Amino acid sequence: MATYILKRLFLMIPIFLGITVISFAVLHLAPGAPTEMQTMMQPKVSLEARARLNAIYGLDKPLPIQYFDWLKRLVRFDFGRSFSSDNRPVQEKIMERLPVTLFINILSLVLILVVAIPIGILSAVHRYSLFDKATTLFVFIGFATPTFWLALLLMLVFGVHLDWLPISGLKSLNYEYLGFWGKTVDLGRHLILPVLLSAFGGLAGLSRYMRSNMLEVIRQDYILTARAKGLPERVVIYKHALRNALLPVVTVLGLSIPGLIGGSVIFESIFAIPGMGQLFYGAVMARDYPVVMGELVIGAVLTLIGNLVADISYALVDPRIRVR
Repeated sequence: MATYILKRLFLMIPIFLGITVISFAVLHLAPGAPTEMQTMMQPKVSLEARARLNAIYGLDKPLPIQYFDWLKRLVRFDFGRSFSSDNRPVQEKIMERLPVTLFINILSLVLILVVAIPIGILSAVHRYSLFDKATTLFVFIGFATPTFWLALLLMLVFGVHLDWLPISGLKSLNYEYLGFWGKTVDLGRHLILPVLLSAFGGLAGLSRYMRSNMLEVIRQDYILTARAKGLPERVVIYKHALRNALLPVVTVLGLSIPGLIGGSVIFESIFAIPGMGQLFYGAVMARDYPVVMGELVIGAVLTLIGNLVADISYALVDPRIRVR
């Protein structure tokens, strides 16, 4: 197992470099340079002034040289400085927003696991029942509903008409004057809608995936044998079938972690949450290359770690697997 993990870790290096090369090239070849975005509202800015800005940002150098300069800084864990007016270090800006995004995505992942797996098991065990049909309808709604439309609907119903939940930000205006439990409740009320929205698509997909895996497993001969021996149905399902049905789910969960982070762009922008998604959206619109590349690097690292965790978890869950 240790040798296998080491091989996977070394293999992650060229994959990571390939991702950064493609991301860097696509970002810099896209129309709209940072200097154009900064001076487009100022038509009197001369070409010489734009050239000086390009020199300051290092954009006057050939693209390969710009990439290697960026890579040398990355080796020292230096993401550079933002092209925005505050000119702050990218690492500092990302670290300010990272906890918020991670916290929301961890809550979403826990919600998906707690709800989707039992739904998938019950749907498979009680196939074609009313519960199964209702969850199937829920899944189709989950797949067909656009995220931004659902967000606006939730905001309209629970935020505007019922006035139960806040519809933007993470804190109320009087947050600083609240006690510990008051702050906790206030933060929780602000997180309900973003977490539900973040988890909705995952709930639909994972519950259906769990159902199909469970159906496949309970048709196996060893399950029929266990039932023929007179074992209680609960033991057959939760001790013998569930473990094997979870194997593909573990893989999907490992690969879905980067997707949850990427999905933050939508709900953080809609709910005005100061997380990485909102920072990424603003950086793309402003062509703030260092910030965009910093977030892409984090996304690439999470993707590679997610793959590694999925493979290791797969081997740990299934004792039949022997890693050579």
